[in-house]
Amino acid sequence: MKTVIKLLPLISLAFFGFFSSLVIASFSELESAPVFESIGDESSSSAPKISYDRINEVKRKCKSVLSSASELKLEDLSMAPRKSKKRLSFRYGDWNQDSGDSPILPFDSTNTPKNSSTKPMNLVSFSVTDLDLPHRTKRYVGVNGVLLLAITMFNELPSLRSYYGIREFELWPSHTQLKISFQGVYFENSGDDERVLCMLGETMLPSRDESESSTDPWKWVKEHDTPPLLQDDQILLLLRYPKRFTLTNRVIRGELTSLNQKPSLKFFDKIHLSSQLGKSVRYDFVSNDLVSKACDPYPYKNETFTSSGSGINVYEGKGFCDLLQRVANRSPLTVVPNWKCNGTDEYCRKLGPFASDGDIKSTDGSFKDVKLYMQNIHCEETAAQSETDAVTKVSAVFRAVHPNENLYISGLRSGIDNMTVTAEGMWKPSSGQLCMVGCRSGQVDGCNARVCLYIPTTFSIRQRSILVGTFSCLNTEKNLTPSFFPLSFEKLVEPMDMQNYFQSSDSKPFYSYSKLDKAGAILERNQEFSFGTIIKKSVMWFPKLEDSDDLLTSLSHLAEDLTFHTPAFTDKLASGTNFGMDVLSLGPLFGLFWRTMNVSIPQQTAPYRTKAEYTEKQLLLNVSAQMSLTGENFGNFSVIYLEGLYDEHVGRMYLVGCRDVRASWKILFDSADLEAGLDCLIDVVVSYPPIKSRWLADPTAKVSISSKRPEDDPLYFKPVKLKTTPIFYRRQREDILSRAGVEGILRVLTLTFSIGCITSQLFYVGSNTDSLPFVSLVMLGVQALGYSLPLITGAEALFKRKQASATTYETPSFELQRSQWFNVIDYTVKLLVMVCFLLTLRLCQKVWRSRARLLTRTPQEPHKVPSDRRVLLIALILHALGYILALILHPARTDRLVVGSYAPAASNWWQTETEEYIGLVQDFFLLPQVIANVMWQIDSQQPLRKLYYFGITLVRLFPHVYDYIIGSVPDPYFMGEEHEFVNPNFEFFSKFGDVAIPVTAILLAVIVFVQQRWDYDKLSQALSFGRFRILPSRSVKYERVMSESEMVSGVRVNGNHSDDE
Repeated sequence: MKTVIKLLPLISLAFFGFFSSLVIASFSELESAPVFESIGDESSSSAPKISYDRINEVKRKCKSVLSSASELKLEDLSMAPRKSKKRLSFRYGDWNQDSGDSPILPFDSTNTPKNSSTKPMNLVSFSVTDLDLPHRTKRYVGVNGVLLLAITMFNELPSLRSYYGIREFELWPSHTQLKISFQGVYFENSGDDERVLCMLGETMLPSRDESESSTDPWKWVKEHDTPPLLQDDQILLLLRYPKRFTLTNRVIRGELTSLNQKPSLKFFDKIHLSSQLGKSVRYDFVSNDLVSKACDPYPYKNETFTSSGSGINVYEGKGFCDLLQRVANRSPLTVVPNWKCNGTDEYCRKLGPFASDGDIKSTDGSFKDVKLYMQNIHCEETAAQSETDAVTKVSAVFRAVHPNENLYISGLRSGIDNMTVTAEGMWKPSSGQLCMVGCRSGQVDGCNARVCLYIPTTFSIRQRSILVGTFSCLNTEKNLTPSFFPLSFEKLVEPMDMQNYFQSSDSKPFYSYSKLDKAGAILERNQEFSFGTIIKKSVMWFPKLEDSDDLLTSLSHLAEDLTFHTPAFTDKLASGTNFGMDVLSLGPLFGLFWRTMNVSIPQQTAPYRTKAEYTEKQLLLNVSAQMSLTGENFGNFSVIYLEGLYDEHVGRMYLVGCRDVRASWKILFDSADLEAGLDCLIDVVVSYPPIKSRWLADPTAKVSISSKRPEDDPLYFKPVKLKTTPIFYRRQREDILSRAGVEGILRVLTLTFSIGCITSQLFYVGSNTDSLPFVSLVMLGVQALGYSLPLITGAEALFKRKQASATTYETPSFELQRSQWFNVIDYTVKLLVMVCFLLTLRLCQKVWRSRARLLTRTPQEPHKVPSDRRVLLIALILHALGYILALILHPARTDRLVVGSYAPAASNWWQTETEEYIGLVQDFFLLPQVIANVMWQIDSQQPLRKLYYFGITLVRLFPHVYDYIIGSVPDPYFMGEEHEFVNPNFEFFSKFGDVAIPVTAILLAVIVFVQQRWDYDKLSQALSFGRFRILPSRSVKYERVMSESEMVSGVRVNGNHSDDE
């Protein structure tokens, strides 16, 4: 009872610390909450500075162009000033500077990767910030604006609203930008049918080094010095906008000129700007003559893609404008190689109507890494008496992207150059063909191209495109030699995006299977008839159709299980690849997760129920998929289109694969059996791990890819066998979420049991003071260290979760992080750890004071009082040897680690080893006590209670037993973190470790039990084998300790002393 009273202050302190941590955590969460500020509030400090103090100077500098200004019609400006400012603004235009010796901006390419071929791009954005309508005149209106001039390789330009928060000049590796603030006038020229902005600007220009001894004007950039800046207010900007937005009249052109004289460092060579009108300006469909030239008679007979008679249906329903926007918006299109071209190399290397420079010609007609963007789409549906007479007018800009340009940034560009084709045309539901005339660079004399575009609704192994189109030359109608070979382009369908495309009931996309017979032959060749196969079919459950509300939902769930993205590796490769398996269709289902809108099968209202027994044929499902390999290319392919059969009974797909070999068009004539440029002589077998009984099988997917071509065929490749990291099914992901909560409860229970064990030891030593000095302080120190580390570092207590170094596929579980239930468990664990730590410290205090009292009784013989110096030294030597051995064995273990997000980085492997070994030291916490018992030669002394050392041993070993029985499956919701309990990839927590560590720890507990039950002489005799003795002979070193201990006990009774004296 007295001991309990003494423990009350410690427990109260623990509760106080626990609730304090709650309060601190609450305040920390409040501090970390994001604070949102108003961006568009003009009263804020970041609002633009509006000034018109240079209007008179603007009039003088712009006198030559202002003289042709006509009278303004201010109704549009006054009625919608915000819309007017938006019409005069543009983003991601192009700029180029006249050749000379006075460049305006430097560029730092020091951090550019050596193997990178990406070239910097000159981009410009302009924003009108104010229109001075109250002080307008009949001929002009005052204007304020901001222009951003940039040279960049990978970075986006700041948004227009953030222009005012950036400095005039900024430079960092791979990016340079200059902000110029302008004020000027807006006016219109009636004769030229254009709008004009003439403005004067000011900024801080970077200064050049034009000394005679310097050959580089930007020498300070390479030396990484502070940029020297010069204030300049003599910058003239002239922008010209077309009044009407048409096929050949859309380009915004401008000039940026320095008004300083050339000897000045502020002078720079003239800069030319280019952009185009955007979606905020209404497009005028007035180019009927040019459209008729390309599309009359409609539909144009396109020999490259003909929907009639080919078995490919195209979209002919309502809402074509919305569908076209969804399909083509901000998505790069793939350029099809000119694999059918049989002309000269010069002719076949041309990129259709686009300019073909050295970078394009170097692809040799394969157009590798060349992409197209369909931008600035304007679509207008006209009313008609019947659907067949309806005409949809479409305008767009096609932009070709060089292989050495940043693909994402290029998709944002708005400049018009020789790599752009402006197009206008019409679409009718009667044919489903969008026929357009194309004009290179938006010029009238460049309108010599025809664009035919389709949106297919029929898909197959040879047709995987959601959008297909061609550019053809118009000169063929005049019996002239075409200037370029027809250029085809397409956008491959992504299974995950199907739900975003066809949202109308008018469209009925479906998949047409054509390789099922060949897939059946692959099944027969790979089907195993053995005793193991019979056991596998009867014991293991693989992904299959389940009971659900309807067949469509069940198919969608199964398609979700069969789709996975994970690292994969081969036995011969040290590094792996990122492997993807996307199911496109499964049985009658078309499109993954496409439930409510899927019209490929009739809607079923009756619930779907699986049968108890199936025939082998009924267990086979038609399936089509797409396999992708990024990173290492195996057999010169990265994407394979698949079609075949899925056997639910054994969890295997037997598939025919087709790969696109049109890029190798020069060897296509030497290869036979090609299907539309695809090599379909490929066998693929995918084996899925079981859902149930995973401990009987490897939880990884296995993939086999082989070519059926002869080895002398140029398209032959060696067989490839891949093995993925563990994959997870839908049900297993749900189980893991609930498993995290169960493990949290187990952690609370085990820590509570630990508190009981330590408390029982405190009661035990209170009534057995004679054995108290023989408790090893090193053993207690190991436990105290194990409890203190989680409190200091925030790591998991008992069941360690280690942070892995890989960053691929990191998907933290935000649901778990937000759950109040998990927060309660986490704080409860911290409280219990603190209690365990304080109780262990109390036990250390009792042992230390008991030895101190013994030392006062025998001041002349301090060596007869138990000391942990030699115990600590021996324990350190043993653990140091074990740690060194673990470091030596590390390279051998690294070779066996699975490639993926579960392996530690080589840079911090020693840190990982240290963390693991600290956990091992805690598991073997009884080792110092075993050493101490041998050195102190105890006789029938029992310093430790059986409940204490057996109980704490069980607590330390429970994670290993749990992991061995349940199976340590990495958590997909903590990819990048290891499992809650243990790390299965490392040596200490492997399957062998889950057996070896508990056996060793239990052996230590048994040794302690034997040492405390038998006296030293009896134990030494039992461990003697002839003349060989394991234990040394008895020493008289501690023979008086017993009597001194008894003296302390007698003093406590007679003198009424306590432990706390």
